Amino acid sequence: MFTPQGPSLRELTVQALSSVEHGYDLLADSFDATPFRTSDRLLAAVTRTLESLGPFDSGLDVCCGTGAGLGVLRSVCAGRVTGVDFSTGMLARARAAHPDADLVRADALALPFAPAFDLAVSFGAFGHFLPADQRTLFDRVHASLRPGGTFAFPLPAPPPVGSRLYWTLWGFDAVMRVRNALWRPPFVMYYRTFRLADVRTRLTDAGFDVSLVPVETLGRRDDGSPRCRLVVARKNAG
Repeated sequence: MFTPQGPSLRELTVQALSSVEHGYDLLADSFDATPFRTSDRLLAAVTRTLESLGPFDSGLDVCCGTGAGLGVLRSVCAGRVTGVDFSTGMLARARAAHPDADLVRADALALPFAPAFDLAVSFGAFGHFLPADQRTLFDRVHASLRPGGTFAFPLPAPPPVGSRLYWTLWGFDAVMRVRNALWRPPFVMYYRTFRLADVRTRLTDAGFDVSLVPVETLGRRDDGSPRCRLVVARKNAG
């Protein structure tokens, strides 16, 4: 994380004590050099999986950040590609990397789109939405898709209970809860509030038909289950 190109500990601390929007504005120029940026390996694996589910025309990247997911949309969509984020700094980086994309500054909980997209994706952003807000998010994505449109996002398998990663994520969420209890404005980022069973129910309540597609290029765990699934939520075509 602390590479010459990445943020310093001081910069990360300032970000963590800011609001979500201002924090990402501060981090934007060095975000792609942090582990928080979605890995190219995951992006490539999702692209390959989406190619088997298309074709798609127009695409929307929800909470696009610096634009990592826009490349996925460009690979699988024949039409226009749009990214939406509420951080001006992150959008500036996305615009530099993807000058041919339409970029819109907006809150994902109030997406300003008519039903215009065939595919919506999102990468690594769901920790910024408390469970109470997830239904609103899914409602707004549903409203932005054309009939028959698809909302797809990767969901890695949870770490084994008691593993090092399990306790790391548990500890991060605990620290964040303490931070938000003591400091304002809040910085919403939790790793353990986006559980598959709950997400599937909320997507269904928003009007999606939900299926799970293994991302096979990322392999399987010792028990045979996929290391990552693509959640594929389709809006009814009727």
